Amino acid sequence: MLYDLYCLIRVFLMEGSMRKFEKISFDQFKKDVIDDLDMYNAYKLPIRKTKNSAGYDFFLIDDIVLKPNEVLKIPTGLKVIMNEDEMLMIIVRSGVGFKYNVRLTNQVGIIESDYYNNISNEGHMWISVQNHSNKELKFEKGDSLCQGIFVKFLTVDDEKVIDNKRLGGLGSTGK
Repeated sequence: MLYDLYCLIRVFLMEGSMRKFEKISFDQFKKDVIDDLDMYNAYKLPIRKTKNSAGYDFFLIDDIVLKPNEVLKIPTGLKVIMNEDEMLMIIVRSGVGFKYNVRLTNQVGIIESDYYNNISNEGHMWISVQNHSNKELKFEKGDSLCQGIFVKFLTVDDEKVIDNKRLGGLGSTGK
């Protein structure tokens, strides 16, 4: 009986919750990437590859070449909506790190729920990678370099109410 009550409460609390990847608008895509409707229509939203995968693979929207020690900022063409008490962690796929010695320049990207549809860039998520190997690496459109994992987070009990809202994109919460 207690378990049934727990399940009912959980269902009630989960109503209205949402996690969803979306493409940025074509107007934002033209600003950030290229004015190419075919490319815009062709790229895929992140997916999990197996039933028990924690991460959603992010796919490249175009071919890239990474020279040794080069840093490359790569557009994903994506934004994500999620619940207020969640974040999306972006990390390099383990196979990419182990096989090619490629890393995210910030090691772990954190996307907060209020990044979605911000006034600067609609919440367009970018990744920045560095080739730590001594070989030139080529990745093709559709390859997956990184993955996103949704994580719930907690706040301290005695936190004061925060009324300010995000005013922009990357780095705007530090202003």
